[in-house]
Amino acid sequence: MQENEQILTNIFDISDKLYREMCSNKENDHATLFSYLTELGRTMTDSDRASFWKWDRRKSQLWTTSATGVDRIVIPDDTGLVGKALKEKRVVVTNDPYNDPNFNSAVDKKTGYVTKSVLVMPVANIYGDFIGAFQIINKNGDGGFDEVEDVRKLSLAALICGIALESETFLEDSHHDKLTKQKNRMGFYSDFARKYSKLIEAGRPVSMYISDIDKFKRVNDTYGHNAGDVVLATVADVMSKACTENDCVYRWGGEEFIMIMTDTTLEQCIEKAENIRRTVQATPCDAEGTVINVTMSFGCRIFDKEMSIEDNISVADGYLYIAKEAGRNRVIHEGNASIEAASKDNAK
Repeated sequence: MQENEQILTNIFDISDKLYREMCSNKENDHATLFSYLTELGRTMTDSDRASFWKWDRRKSQLWTTSATGVDRIVIPDDTGLVGKALKEKRVVVTNDPYNDPNFNSAVDKKTGYVTKSVLVMPVANIYGDFIGAFQIINKNGDGGFDEVEDVRKLSLAALICGIALESETFLEDSHHDKLTKQKNRMGFYSDFARKYSKLIEAGRPVSMYISDIDKFKRVNDTYGHNAGDVVLATVADVMSKACTENDCVYRWGGEEFIMIMTDTTLEQCIEKAENIRRTVQATPCDAEGTVINVTMSFGCRIFDKEMSIEDNISVADGYLYIAKEAGRNRVIHEGNASIEAASKDNAK
């Protein structure tokens, strides 16, 4: 009886901390919620570890948004016990994991952790579509997991996780452009408020370019809007592949794209833009058998913390305008903007 009272006290403590955290003025996100809920699930089932897995169908991957005691893990969605639970749409329990062909022992071999029992509970959205899984590892004691009793204890935390994950998915979708798969303008402003503005205020270099597909209207007029969509997707893919962990591409609107580069100097930004410019120029766009070649123009800028987001972008956009007026297919920045502008005037 005393043990049950202690478990209830722990559950109430976690719930109280979660409630206070979500009602605070801190900038919380879904990761905070998942972290508390996995801890809640671990406590309710009296287990050693817990993790919540998100199913990214677009990338055919499963990855942990929260894991107790381990780093973030990404695996193919057709592997492991989590993959099995989602594929078969049922709870999976094993109390002898090393003899289970679906158990992935790679993490244990790397960390030295010994897994004795695993319970995986698929999590669905309100439409009944599975979108993730709740995983509990190593039931305390010698009995292992009970598929009926432990699932009953875990169900509330799993249900809330499903609702939170669905909310996160809706938010994530609203921040992405469906055609190019890159973040959109809403995603840009969200990232700027949460991440980039803090880096700029701290004095760390944040650079950007704004770019435009040259004569894109002619592509649509000549080949049709479906071909134009192929060009947009191809160009976005080139930019995405050029990104490091410090970079992010945003579809600013129409045929315009912005890339933000953190801890990156203006010179490094210019080099990145030049490499992308050359790659785009050398990459044919295959629109149902019709090969279309395009070029791009770029305006590069290092963020000035004394200026607003809009004013910083306006400066880079001014460089882009010069690039377009000076003949397109080039990268313009503060160092060469006046030279290009003078060359344009002389040509007139």
